[in-house]
Amino acid sequence: MCGIAGILAFNDAFAYDEATVTRMRDVLRHRGPDDAGATVCVDERVALGHRRLSIIDLSHAGHQPMANEDRSVWITYNGEVYNHATLRRGLEARGHAYRSATDTETIVHLYEEHGVGCLERLDGMFAFAIWDASRRRLFLARDRLGVKPLYYARLADGFVFGSEIKAILEHPAVSRDLDEEAFADYLTFGFTPPPRSMFRGIHKLGAGEWMTVSAAGEMRWQMWWDPMPSAAVSKAVAELGEAEMVSEVRRLLRESIRKRMMSDVPFGVFLSGGLDSSTNVALMAEVTDRPVRTYSTAPRGHPRYDELGYARLLADRFATDHHEVLVDDAGMRDFLPELVFHQDEPLSDWTAIPQHFVSRLARDTGTIVVQVGEGADELFHGYQGYLDHRRVVVPFQRWVPQAIRRPVGTLAVHATRRAGRGVRHGEALYDAGHSRVPYWGGALCFRGPLKQRLLRREHPDAIRTVERIWDEASERRTDADLFQYMTYLELRQRLPELLLARLDRIAMASSVEGREPFLDHELVEFAMALPPRMKHRGGYGKYVLRAAMSDTLPPEVLARPKQGFGSPMEEWLRGDFGRDAQTAVRRSALAERGLLDYELVDRLFTAHRRGRGDWSKHLWNLYCASVWYDRWVARVASAQG
Repeated sequence: MCGIAGILAFNDAFAYDEATVTRMRDVLRHRGPDDAGATVCVDERVALGHRRLSIIDLSHAGHQPMANEDRSVWITYNGEVYNHATLRRGLEARGHAYRSATDTETIVHLYEEHGVGCLERLDGMFAFAIWDASRRRLFLARDRLGVKPLYYARLADGFVFGSEIKAILEHPAVSRDLDEEAFADYLTFGFTPPPRSMFRGIHKLGAGEWMTVSAAGEMRWQMWWDPMPSAAVSKAVAELGEAEMVSEVRRLLRESIRKRMMSDVPFGVFLSGGLDSSTNVALMAEVTDRPVRTYSTAPRGHPRYDELGYARLLADRFATDHHEVLVDDAGMRDFLPELVFHQDEPLSDWTAIPQHFVSRLARDTGTIVVQVGEGADELFHGYQGYLDHRRVVVPFQRWVPQAIRRPVGTLAVHATRRAGRGVRHGEALYDAGHSRVPYWGGALCFRGPLKQRLLRREHPDAIRTVERIWDEASERRTDADLFQYMTYLELRQRLPELLLARLDRIAMASSVEGREPFLDHELVEFAMALPPRMKHRGGYGKYVLRAAMSDTLPPEVLARPKQGFGSPMEEWLRGDFGRDAQTAVRRSALAERGLLDYELVDRLFTAHRRGRGDWSKHLWNLYCASVWYDRWVARVASAQG
């Protein structure tokens, strides 16, 4: 796993020298501490930079940027292609000469053969940029599920890109300011939906998308992979027997885990003790002849969030090489400035805190590659909220007349907030009453009347981004079931831009590569086609996954509800940290922009501190945005002023 950066100048007024691309590259040193490279093609006004975390072929032969035989195609690449050895045999048979054992070189030769069509042949996670001198164009691509990030900025005289926003900000032509429309979306989703980022003028390539930029600045964009199964595929899967569905899920998962063990460095598993990570450990133990390295964490002094007992149960059962780390309030506070630096734009998910400590533990004990459970809940509907939503919203839209849905939804959200119970249901009914879309996504934050009171300026409604994706899904399948639509939305938006982005930034901050076996595209395509009864049954989600692992995992794990690496943020925000967080929000330079009603913000902090509801999600959202603004926008503006 690596860090990439680059420049395409449209004229000589735009900086594309080696010193500039080296600055862009080296701010990503944490992504690739093992090697660094830069290439400047002066005649084409192109500069490419690369930081390398050596995983496959640890020799200098894997140095990037890398070129083909005649140096007409150059690549800077971040990722892993698991089928590169199979592809290599065919490419060598067609006369391509290799100089390394890397997957990078396979992409170069595959592009020579198939151009943009090379993407469909790649099995893995990746983000890369290829300079094609013969076509005088830059070709950029992101993997199907968006595991690896790619940001860019198109300016008047040139184009810049990078694995992280901080690389783009190193270019002298790039300014930094808040994108207020993206900020309004962030308040609802906890992240900024693509193509925007929180920085005005800096964009992100979406999951499963590619783009080309010509030497003259002409841009083309296309979505090259889509997770919605065809009606024929769904029908074929539905006609399988239940035992066949269960068996196929296990086979695909086992193969996915086996592929993701491809490494020339030590690998392991983040183990929470839940179903997803336990599945990773169990199936990895089946395909390796050495103890699996496992890594777990828990908050010190907060037994409600402590899962170490389950993790130890799994570690003992599969005789793993087990490691643990505890996180306390002081450690959390010490990490926060580093969190703001590494995330680049705010991601309102405090799971980043335990994830940092367990990533650092892995690196400190010599493990460079880890497998994680991201994606399982979205594919197999493991979140309780999915089932609750289906039970509440579907009957609401079926039985409540269209003409009165809006006022009923408004009454529901007000009533549940006053009662302090069922708030999630009230907000779901508000969303369903005020839009034609029955589901907006998981873990939503500010919306409805509360968001209207918080924002002091008119803003585009966040539903527009959801409706765009919902329409996208409808164009592919008008007869898809609700679970397929819900998963489609999550795979296109929340999973890549919040959950996978969080993992990428936090693991790579410790120079650790995360791999997600539940997001193998063949498994995703099969799971998307499964009928609803294989996801929810008997009040539980993940039915098919539980069935697939029923003869392997302990019953205590199979019956557990979803938890994951927890943080006691609700409690921390009721203590000293909550008071400090409130001060940080109120004193932030963000307040000077006049975007928010800070009297309401104070009331939310007070209500949470006094136990009048759990407002931790909302307060953490505001805190992350405020400290981000002070670190990335206000500090630089002040220094320049």
